[in-house]
Parts: sequence; structure tokens; C-alpha cells
Amino acid sequence: MEISENIKQASLQALKELIAQPSYNQPAQPHAPWGTGINDALKTVLAICDQLGFKTYQDPDGYYGYADVGSGDETFGIVCHVDVVPVDRAGWHTDPFKAVVKDGWIYGRGAQDDKGPTIAAIFAVKALMDAGVKFDKKIRFIFETDEETLWRGMAQYNKKEAPITMGIAPDAEFPLIYAEKGLEQAYLVGPGSEQLHLELKNAFNVVPDKAVYNGPKLTAVKQALDELGFAYQDDGDQIVVLGKAVHSMKAPEGTNAVLRLAMALDKVFPGIPALDFIGKCFKQDMTGKNVLGDVADEASGHLTFNISSLEINDKESRMQIDLRIPVTIDHDALIKKLDDKAHEYGLHYEKFDYVAPLYVPKDSQLVKTLMKVYQDATGDMQSQLAVSGGATLARTMHQCVAFGAMLPGTKDLMHQNDEAWPLADFYKVMSIYADAIKELCTK
Repeated sequence: MEISENIKQASLQALKELIAQPSYNQPAQPHAPWGTGINDALKTVLAICDQLGFKTYQDPDGYYGYADVGSGDETFGIVCHVDVVPVDRAGWHTDPFKAVVKDGWIYGRGAQDDKGPTIAAIFAVKALMDAGVKFDKKIRFIFETDEETLWRGMAQYNKKEAPITMGIAPDAEFPLIYAEKGLEQAYLVGPGSEQLHLELKNAFNVVPDKAVYNGPKLTAVKQALDELGFAYQDDGDQIVVLGKAVHSMKAPEGTNAVLRLAMALDKVFPGIPALDFIGKCFKQDMTGKNVLGDVADEASGHLTFNISSLEINDKESRMQIDLRIPVTIDHDALIKKLDDKAHEYGLHYEKFDYVAPLYVPKDSQLVKTLMKVYQDATGDMQSQLAVSGGATLARTMHQCVAFGAMLPGTKDLMHQNDEAWPLADFYKVMSIYADAIKELCTK
């Protein structure tokens, strides 16, 4: 569908308004569980939808909002989020919360994740409305407020609201992700140690590229690293073990500095259960094969297993683990096997969070229709349906997939300094969404 100049200008202004809200997680306020910034972003996007003629609703407790247009017995959901990750302003060349258009790109936190795609989808529907298209389904935009942390907004939505019939989440890459692995984040916990203290803390979902050590027996630790062939930076009174950072969903493609340091420490400090588990069992196989065997399925490939953090003090040892579990694997049986193996090393499993997998068959009407729309709009016949170890809000909904919004070749700047999105992509994606919604929501 051709997007008019009026729609382009109005959508750009709306995106600037939404980017202007510093919507990262902050201390709770009344009716704003993640702080006023996220609540203001929710109010802003609902006001934009209200001005366009949608019927809007904000949860009185501030967990979510939605905007409806059209009517029918079925509901087509478009699941978006208005929260963003925090910023390091020193790393930006522009104000991250004052959108700047430069050289054909719009800069600002959320430009790619997920404010830009959200506005593109909203104005795709507006373009259809202006063209006189009549919808035979209710179209509902659902706005999550906690996607970057624990998805607690969607949990509340699903408790309070009726399910959708089918839908999309515009928060990934084209052409389409039809399967997302289960996401398990947990701890392995065991006894502490008086001879060694560590505080190697990182996010669950990152393979750490550095691990600093300045504890006892430093010379022996260096020697162990040399014997293992692991790179490190020697700063005299401390060392920095070096690795390669990647997202946990791609853990085998990275080099985990925490694991490498732990393997060296296991040689120098024998008998510490957490180190024994890593040094003698897990090692560096981030498919988890040494712990759980070869876990894979035809639909979504191999398990990935990341140990991102390791803390040891007098009282306990604790490591963070992140598993991306193939879609057809029995979750409970897998976790029992993990706990059994942990017990062999004096550790035990503690749950933190689990998000069930997403799997919509390739031959479903939803997947076939979206793929055809994408191919017709772009001429891209090479890109394939995708499986992801990542997690999008699509998996919180029935019969829902991640559809865009990043086109092949678009530089991934999500969560990074100077986050930006080409305006040409913004408008192209708007057109693709308009075509998809017309196909799925009209007779």
C-alpha cells in the first residue's frame, strides 16, 4: 500500500512524541508500577491512538493499555511495548529522548525497539482507515509496559482481558519468526567458601566478555589461564579474562570470560562446588551437552545454555543461568535433569523466571499470509521463515508471531548508543503492515 505524505508526516511527529518519554524502569509510583516515565509513554501512545479515532483503555493500575478499531467476533492483536532500556547519555551524540532526524535516519531511544515499529503499525491502520477500508475483525493494539524486564504488564493483561484470535508482535526481524525457544532463567546455588570470594555479575541474557580477578593466588591463576590457553589482560594487581560478548540466544557463538576464569580458578582452588561444576562438568560447551546431553529438535534446533554470573562468598555460591529450550522439549523433565546433575556437584536449582515457547506451524493461515505479503511487498524470495532463541511478546498470546519490523540488511542498533532507524524503512514497514492487516482483517 502506498503511504501518503500526510500519514508519513503525522507518523513521524507521533514517533518524536513517543521517543520524548524517558520510559525506562524506575521506582514505582501510584498507578505507575515501573515509574512515571513508562506511565507517561503509555499515556502518550494512547493519546495518539485516541486522536486517530481508536477506542482506548488504560489499566487503572498502570500495567497495560490497549486501543481498538473495527469490530467482529474475532480479535487481531498487535502486541507492542512502550518501555525501553536505560541509556548511558555519555555514549550518545544526540539527546536519546529528543528525536533527531539526520541523514535520513531518526535517532532516539526506542527508534528500533519498539517505539518506531509501534508507531509504524498504528499508522498502517490509520492509512487503511483513511482509504475507507472496513475491518471484519476487531484490531487491538496491546501496549506492554514491562517488556525489557519481566513482562509483568502482559501477565496482568492476560489475567484481566479476553484472548486474541491471532496476531503479530512488531518487535523482531522480517520476514517472520514462527518459533521461539522456551526461556528459562534460574540460579544454581551451593555452599560458599572462606578461601575465595567472587562477584562476577552480569545480565542473564549476555555472554560476558570480561571477568576481573584480583583475589588470592593471582600468580597461580595466571599460570592456570596460560595452561588453558585463555587470553587475559595483566594489570599487575589484577587480571581481566577476555572473551567475546553475544546475546545468550547465540551463546555458542560467544566466548564466556566468566567460564574461562572459573575453569582456571578450579585448578587453583580445588573442592569449591561451583567451580567444580564449571571446571569439571560444564566447561565451555554452551549447548549444555556436558550437563544435559544433546538437547535439540527439528523445529528449533539445539538448546543454548549460558552461565552469565558467578558469585561466591562465605555463605553461598550462586550462578545465573539462561537456557533457550527447543520448542518441543519437555521443560519440566529438562529442569529435573539439570537439578539432578547440579546435586552431583553439591548445588541445587532455584527458579527465577520461565517463559513458555512459541510455535505456530509454517502451514497455518497466519504464517502463510504474512509471508506472502512480505514477499510481494519486498520481492525478497530468499529470506526464510525463522526460529529464534530470543523472546518476543508474541509468545504471550494465542496464534501470534513476530513479524518485523527490521528489514534484512538494517543495522541492529537496539539497546545501543545512538539507536536509530532509517526513515525509508519506517515508511516501508508501515506499508507492509498495512498490506498484512488488510489481508487478515478484511473480507
